[in-house]
Amino acid sequence: MRLVLLGPPGSGKGTQAARLKEYLQVPHISTGDLLRAEVAAGSPLGMQAKEVMARGDLVSDEILLGMLESRFSRADTANGFILDGYPRNQAQADALGVLLQKMGKPMDYAVQLEVPTELLVERIAGRAAAEGRADDTPESVRTRLKVYDSQTAPVIDYYRQHGQLTVVNGVGSLDEVFSRLVEALSPAKEVG
Repeated sequence: MRLVLLGPPGSGKGTQAARLKEYLQVPHISTGDLLRAEVAAGSPLGMQAKEVMARGDLVSDEILLGMLESRFSRADTANGFILDGYPRNQAQADALGVLLQKMGKPMDYAVQLEVPTELLVERIAGRAAAEGRADDTPESVRTRLKVYDSQTAPVIDYYRQHGQLTVVNGVGSLDEVFSRLVEALSPAKEVG
């Protein structure tokens, strides 16, 4: 099964992706981790990314897409993958769709973890306090969430229009949310 995990900061994407990885027996691909690994490995795309980051610029969609294509070509993705952190906007969703079609590995599902804004603010502020970080104030978190909403709403619509979006309630214990995810994906697991 090939799926994109969508959700705002604090929605539990990373935690649930780790659990889904074990359940589905497919790799969890985080674009941030992938980018750091390619730079550390000194791959051609990693070296391009390193130059861009050294200038203080954002790595282009073209470089990230090249890294994803390389990663999707590995044997461990034969039965699928969980993609986390990408796509973040409409252009990336379009480019990812084209790439996966070209590779003969179209996306099966996009799963959106839905959590109310005030709970997200509470979760992130609590996490920041526990980690001793003062930069995640409730106000800054709300601002980040507004930016996320404005950029990601088109991605959610993209997957909805393609009949691939599944929305899962992200409120509750880790086990409760995971059970909802498994239930939402179980028909696909049996088929895929």
